[in-house]
Amino acid sequence: MSEETKKTEEQVNAPKVEKTEAAAPAEAKKEATPVVEEEKVEEVKVSPEEFLESFDWHKYEEGIEAVDEENIKAFEAALEGTLGLVNEREVIDGTVVRKTDREAIIDINSKSEGVISLNEFRYNPNLAVGDIVEVLVDKREDSTGQLVLSHKKARVIKAWDRVNNAHETGEVVNGFVKCRTRGGMIVDVFGIEAFLPGSQIDVKPIRDYDQYVEKTMEFKVVKINQEFKNVVVSHKALIEADIEVQKKEIIGKLEKGQVLEGVVKNITSYGVFVDLGGVDGLIHITDLSWSRINHPSEVVELDQALNVVILDFDDEKTRIQLGLKQLNAHPWEALDESIKVGDNVKGKVVVLADYGAFIEVAQGVEGLIHVSEMSWSTHLRSAQDFVSVGDEVEAQVLTLDREERKMSLGIKQLHPDPWNNIAEKYPVGSTHTGTVRNYTNFGVFVELEEGIDGLVYISDLSWTKKIKHPSDFTSVGDKLEVQVLELDVEGRKLNLGHKQTTENPWDAHEATFSIDSIHEGVVKDKSDKGLIVTLQDGVEAFVPSRFTTKEDGTKLAKGDTAEFKVIEFNKEFRRVVASHTSIFKAQEEKNIKSVQKKAESADKTTLGDLGGDLAALKKKMEGK
Repeated sequence: MSEETKKTEEQVNAPKVEKTEAAAPAEAKKEATPVVEEEKVEEVKVSPEEFLESFDWHKYEEGIEAVDEENIKAFEAALEGTLGLVNEREVIDGTVVRKTDREAIIDINSKSEGVISLNEFRYNPNLAVGDIVEVLVDKREDSTGQLVLSHKKARVIKAWDRVNNAHETGEVVNGFVKCRTRGGMIVDVFGIEAFLPGSQIDVKPIRDYDQYVEKTMEFKVVKINQEFKNVVVSHKALIEADIEVQKKEIIGKLEKGQVLEGVVKNITSYGVFVDLGGVDGLIHITDLSWSRINHPSEVVELDQALNVVILDFDDEKTRIQLGLKQLNAHPWEALDESIKVGDNVKGKVVVLADYGAFIEVAQGVEGLIHVSEMSWSTHLRSAQDFVSVGDEVEAQVLTLDREERKMSLGIKQLHPDPWNNIAEKYPVGSTHTGTVRNYTNFGVFVELEEGIDGLVYISDLSWTKKIKHPSDFTSVGDKLEVQVLELDVEGRKLNLGHKQTTENPWDAHEATFSIDSIHEGVVKDKSDKGLIVTLQDGVEAFVPSRFTTKEDGTKLAKGDTAEFKVIEFNKEFRRVVASHTSIFKAQEEKNIKSVQKKAESADKTTLGDLGGDLAALKKKMEGK
C-alpha cells in the first residue's frame, strides 16, 4: 500500500512541480522543493486506512494536485514580491519591445509578453519601440497560454481617475475639440468624450461654433455623472475669474455721465447689451437715436465697438443704463430758429396711431398731426384713412414749444374751410345728394362734401313708414337725397331731411280718409292694445281692441281682411284710427232709430184718429 500511495502522489504532484519550476525563479525552487519531499516522506509512513480516509477523491478525479492547502498558501506567499507575477484587471506600465504592421509587442516584465493591436494607438501615430505605455492585464493566460493586454481599457480607467481627480481639485485640463453637436461641442479629455455646452464656451454668446473645432483648449471639469459616465467641461469658468476681477475694478470707477468704450454683445427688440470689459450695460431703444427707430439693428450691429455714456445704475451697480444718442446734441437745439406758428413744413410719417400721426420734420424733431386736424369733416375717423408710414406730407405749424420740445401740426389748414361759404352753397330749402357716413339711434349722418356733414333725424326719413332704427331704412355708403332744413354756421351744424324731398302724401290722405269713411284693409299685426291695419296707398291705421269684434262676436285675427271705418284722422302726427265694430253697430243703431220712428208715427196716428172720433161723438151727443 505504501508503494501505491507513493505512485499516486507522484502522478498527482509531478505536473505541479514542473509548472512551478517553469514559473518561479531559482530562489523559490530551493525553498519549495524540500517542502514537497518532506510531504512525500511523511505520507509514505501513513497507513492505508488513514490515507483512504483523508484522500480527496474530487481533486483526484478533476486532475487537481493533491498538495496540502497549507503548502499551497506557503508556496504562493513565497512568490509574493518576486518578478513576473501580475494580477488580472491591474493597470501597469509596459514597454514597447517590437512593432509589426498590425501589432505592438509589450513587455510588462512577466513570464511572457503581450500583444496589442495598433488600432488602440491611433491617437498616437508616433508610437515607437522603447515607449512606455499604460496597459490593463485583461488575462494572465488565455486558452493558448498567451498574456492578454489592453491599452485602450487602461486609458479609460486612468482617464476616469484623472477626470474625477480634476473635478475634485479644480485642476485645469487640456482638451481637444473634436466636433460640433446639438447645443455645444464634443471634447476629448484624457481619451474620454466630454460635452462642452454652448453657453460654457465663452462669457459672450457664440455665433460660429466651427471656429473652435480641431483646437486644443483649456477646460475645467464642472460635472460628472458616474452612473451614465457623462462628463461636462467648461471653458467659460476659466475666464470668469479674470473677468470678475476686471468687473470689480470697472464697477468701482463708474460715474454718471462717464463715457466708456464697449462692444455690442447682444441685440434685442427693446435694446442693446454692451460689454464694457466684463460688465454688461443696456442701451434702451429710446436711448439709441434721437430719431424714432423700429429696431436697434437699424443703428448698431453685433460686435461693433462704440462709445457710450453712463446714464444711471443701481446701488450695487449690477444694472447699468447706457446711452448712445446722448453723445450728440439734441436735434431740437439745431432746429431752424425761423420756423414759427403758421409756417408750412414738410416731413415724413414715422409713426401712426388711431389718434394721429407723428411727422419727422427734421432729424430727431417730430410733430403730431391729430386726426381732428387732418380733415374739416367732423365725422370721426382713424389717421390711417389719411396717411401711411413713410408718406411725405406738408403740414402747417399750429403750436410750437421749443422748451418742452413739442410741436403740433395740421394738414386740413392747407385747404379752405368749407364752412366759410356754406350759406351760399347750401341755403335752407335747397336739395342735395349726400353719402350716408354713419347712423345712430336718433338719426343718420349724411356727408354732402368733405368737411360738411348734416344730420337727418329718424322722423324726417319717411312720411308714411314708422322706422324704429335708421339701419332699417338705409345703409352706410348709400346715396341719399336730402333737403336743408336748418343751418347753424357758428355751431357748424346742418339739419337735413329726406322725406321733405317728396310731396307730403298726407295732404291727399286727408280727403281720402275722412271721418266715417269706410275702407277695406288687412290686419298686419296684433297686440293687446289693438290691431295695425294696412289700408289703401300703404297707409297704416290703428284699431283699438274694443273695435276689433266682428258681428258674430269673434275677434279679428292677423291676416284677416275686413272693412274699417275711420273714426280719427290727424295729419300732423300722421295718425289714423279706425274701427270694424262700428260698421255693424252703426247699422244696428240706424235700424233701431227707424223702428223707433215708425213706432212714434203709429202712435201719433192712433191718438189723432181717436181724438177725431171723440170730437165727432161729442158733437153728436150735444146735438141730441
